[in-house]
Amino acid sequence: MTSLSRQLAQWVAALRYEDLPPAVVDRVKGLTLHGLASVLIGSQTPDGKRAVKLITDEELGVQKGATIMVTGAKVTRGGAAFANAEMALAGGKWDTFRMLTHPGTSILPGAFVAAESTGASGKEYITAVAAAYEVMERLAADFIPTVMSRGFHASPVFGIFGPAIAAAKLMRLSEDEVNSTIALCASLASGNLEGLRSGGQALREGAAVRNAMLAAALAQAGHKGGETVLEGDAGFYHAYAGNNQGRLTYSFTGDTHADLGKITAGLGTDWMLLETLYRIYSISGYNIAHVDVTAKLCEEHDIGFEDIDRIEAVVNWLETQYPSPAFTSRREDGAPQPGRTAYYTAYGAATRGFPVTTPMGADPAGPGVPPQVLELTKRVTIIPSTAMPLFGPRITIHTRDGRSHTKQGTGREFIWDFEEEARRIRDVIPVVPISPAQFESIVATCRDLEGQPRADTLIPLTFA
Repeated sequence: MTSLSRQLAQWVAALRYEDLPPAVVDRVKGLTLHGLASVLIGSQTPDGKRAVKLITDEELGVQKGATIMVTGAKVTRGGAAFANAEMALAGGKWDTFRMLTHPGTSILPGAFVAAESTGASGKEYITAVAAAYEVMERLAADFIPTVMSRGFHASPVFGIFGPAIAAAKLMRLSEDEVNSTIALCASLASGNLEGLRSGGQALREGAAVRNAMLAAALAQAGHKGGETVLEGDAGFYHAYAGNNQGRLTYSFTGDTHADLGKITAGLGTDWMLLETLYRIYSISGYNIAHVDVTAKLCEEHDIGFEDIDRIEAVVNWLETQYPSPAFTSRREDGAPQPGRTAYYTAYGAATRGFPVTTPMGADPAGPGVPPQVLELTKRVTIIPSTAMPLFGPRITIHTRDGRSHTKQGTGREFIWDFEEEARRIRDVIPVVPISPAQFESIVATCRDLEGQPRADTLIPLTFA
């Protein structure tokens, strides 16, 4: 049997831009725009500034390296990848795959470092990023809740594979070298939940992408990673999921088994990348649909705040127990309170939207929050279910006249094309450190990314 890493390496090494469906190309452009907007926002936050200072204090002025976005500072490749990822995380405009992973926060920083270092074209960048998303998401898909239940943070644990694949592809590594890159990621993967649960701050995708750059560099230098490092008896899945037989502790659907063979089934035909959605609001990802689905329900039936008696929302059960039922730090199906799922459901009903410019960590009961939202939050009930899709709540609004109206989310409300992404992400322009004209240049360059002689043309467009 050909190992999982070998099958993935063969596909990655052979993938060409011409093999990509138009929808995949479009999604990579949109995800790139979304990620750059998050970097711009995050550059102004305390966390973003701290990451940049950490790296520049230690590394500024290297002769061969890569660029920290927004500042233009030249540091090591690993340092630039770390700083850019930390700014992307701090900005809050993430992409999301199956609730608990955010591929772009590690993939895009790694891809830009590699593109800058190799002078890669826009087409090469798009191809590498598409491969990166596909590999990372296939490795993660069925195992995310189980990995979380073992105390690991799935986003950085799986997040190392994406940027490593992007870098390996842009560095034009051979099949054997890509195979070693994947295998080395299994040794360098990390991410733990306990620090965050005990008053600390999680070490996440910034560390993952820095290690990803190391994995690709080691493979290029000739370090052999091994052949069955993913599915072997002592391999990645045994270590992080507890077994290499596909047994699951938890799953989004209630299933107790996953087939490892499906990880590589349909590669290049069935694109899991297209499941990736945009977290346009800087809030917990599973809450974004509560805003838009509830707002749409109110619009469709002309329901005003004064008409609402109460609201019920049936949601996927794992969305009510963050980050894992094994280590729950936040229950969303308990007493409703500001900042929880009931609050965002109420926000959608009371205002028919949510401000895109609201930063991560904003006080949910602060002076700018409409009082109707806080009052209505008390009348929202969250009901967990294994039958609901991720990000697809079923919202029922009971009105004071005795009627009820229901809308079922699809889980795809935040999956859209590039032009819709450009339209919606423009709302961040008032809070980014560059001019509206400069932001529009980023939009235009992303739109024409396949026509760019160098993908790193986008980097100086972020300079404040």
